[in-house]
Amino acid sequence: MSKGLKIVTIGGGSSYTPELIEGFIKYYKELPVSEIWLVDIEAGKEKLEIVGGLARRMVEKAGVPIDIHLTLDRKKALEGADYVTTQLRVGQLAARALDEKIPLKHGVIGQETNGPGGLFKAFRTIPVILDIAREMEEICPNAWLINFTNPAGMVTEAVLRHSNITKIVGLCNVPIGMERGVAELMKVEPDRVRIDFAGLNHMVYGLDVFVDGKSVKEEIIDMISDPDKAVTMKNIHAMGWEPEFLRALNLFPCPYHNYYYKTGDILAQELKDAEKGETRAEVVQKLETELFELYKDVDLDIKPPQLEERGGAYYSDAAVRLIHSMYTDKRDIQAVNTMNYGAIEGIPYDSAVEVSCVITKDGPKPITVGELPVAVRGLVQQIKSFERVAIEAAVTGNYDTALLAMTINPLVPSDRVGKLILDEMLLAHKEFLPQFFENKELQGSFHD
Repeated sequence: MSKGLKIVTIGGGSSYTPELIEGFIKYYKELPVSEIWLVDIEAGKEKLEIVGGLARRMVEKAGVPIDIHLTLDRKKALEGADYVTTQLRVGQLAARALDEKIPLKHGVIGQETNGPGGLFKAFRTIPVILDIAREMEEICPNAWLINFTNPAGMVTEAVLRHSNITKIVGLCNVPIGMERGVAELMKVEPDRVRIDFAGLNHMVYGLDVFVDGKSVKEEIIDMISDPDKAVTMKNIHAMGWEPEFLRALNLFPCPYHNYYYKTGDILAQELKDAEKGETRAEVVQKLETELFELYKDVDLDIKPPQLEERGGAYYSDAAVRLIHSMYTDKRDIQAVNTMNYGAIEGIPYDSAVEVSCVITKDGPKPITVGELPVAVRGLVQQIKSFERVAIEAAVTGNYDTALLAMTINPLVPSDRVGKLILDEMLLAHKEFLPQFFENKELQGSFHD
């Protein structure tokens, strides 16, 4: 009898963890997981114990022989790991609230993975992920790193460029959410839908949309111009699209494109929400408090449906489907973040992209799409340039590079505004940004 699989989930105290546990239970017959290690830090210990208790009850109810381990010792957990998943949030939701509120004070969109908020999430997250990668190189060099942590594209690229880890896949629930959205619009089963994806994380386009192998892109484009039929997410306002714009674009945009094609409308809505104390971080903080109260119930032994309100719907399907396909060498097609390898012309060969891939035991194999349509090529390349410069700033702690990254992001209107936001956010997040404060020579014109 072969040894069961060991899964290590870093950020195990996340409210999303029940999604993951549900997925491993669902796939257990074909994905023989014998142990799941949920890892967190001291500040997340209470949540880890609450989520761990629910995870154990879910496994017991399902009658599957999976041992759930809880630990604050990351290195111990990594020993013998087959797959390591990361779903961490450095600074927790309080940091997200700052990422959203500070840019809004300066008339700029505040969002956790786009614009200044996404930049600072990367600054806080990338050094931690690189520490994990170095530990994996030493302790479990053959394990796959499956990263859910946002900004997933930048995190994936940082690992590819600044570690020796090559067995990494970045994962987002946007592509699977778009496929499920199409299934609902077309009133068909999800497995009958396929979208050909290409672009970057949270900047991905559906090049074509199929039901039973037949293109339905034109029909979908007509449908999603209606706000009531827009394929969106809990954390993004659904505003619909101008039909003429979508027809000319001739692509299926992802929900995050609202920030780039509807910048003024989104900003106005975010400012209204902030006035009411309803930024997305504030909404999620309340929702997460309610979720953990539910999780504490010793009689709860399933994933509560309220979790889908967090915006993380389909994470378990996406994550466990990916691991299952890799383990079984299924060779199905899924959209993931991986090295470009020339799949998208105009993006560097060694950069991370989000693209449809054939999933094999040796990892994802990107499907070549060639050049992106001219109408979107420049925006995608601009965001990739931003990502590359942002990663350099996150790794070096160089102030001038950070300001450059801030200013070249299309959501930031000028270097002057960018500098105001950068300085305020550096001080606000100082606790989690040692790289910017420990080497005074790299601070440039910023002084604490």
